[in-house]
Amino acid sequence: MPQGTSQQTWTAVDDYFDGLLVEEDDALLAAVRDSEAAELPAHQVAANQGKLLHLLARIQGARSVLEIGTLGGYSTIWLARALPEGGRLVTLEADERCAAVAAASLERAGVGHLVDLRVGKAADTLPVLTDEGAGPFDLVFIDADKPSNPEYLRWALQLTRPGSVIVGDNVVRDGAVTDPDSDDPRVQGVRRFTELIAEHPKLSATTIQTVGSKGYDGFTLALVTD
Repeated sequence: MPQGTSQQTWTAVDDYFDGLLVEEDDALLAAVRDSEAAELPAHQVAANQGKLLHLLARIQGARSVLEIGTLGGYSTIWLARALPEGGRLVTLEADERCAAVAAASLERAGVGHLVDLRVGKAADTLPVLTDEGAGPFDLVFIDADKPSNPEYLRWALQLTRPGSVIVGDNVVRDGAVTDPDSDDPRVQGVRRFTELIAEHPKLSATTIQTVGSKGYDGFTLALVTD
């Protein structure tokens, strides 16, 4: 943790800005409570990160969104609320417990009709989307198991178009991403994900480090250019 800062300070700063700028209503709060009650991992994005995804989708003018990793549906609600009527969000979740919590939360939030929630390993459901001719998606949010990030990127590129945006979450790994010799498969997955983006001639990207209520982390934002 950087000298002179603390988790308490980061959380307090998030609370200040969230209180002024982030509208977290009963449906979003209930999605978090239900995830906690079901003992799902507390890996959902923070409120300000959810708002960022919402704004990115609106700035993009997204009508179609692909989310890899639903968890309890918190980020899914933020993304779905950015869509116009007739828009579509496909979200992929490997864990049936998570999917059940998410489905209830999406209905309660009034966005269930916009969301196609598919249960199963993304490695299995992504090829199905391709076979169905799904996409191209305007925005792809990758927030699932990090060792599979390189594979998810490859599929994302097949399911997008020039002008599409790809967001990869949790890429800093508390700074461990800088260690090329790490034996953590999550770190190696993120490193390879980043290398593939850097090498790709049709991607322009940056990574932003973040601190806040979720600790020290960051996200990668990539634009499909051609």
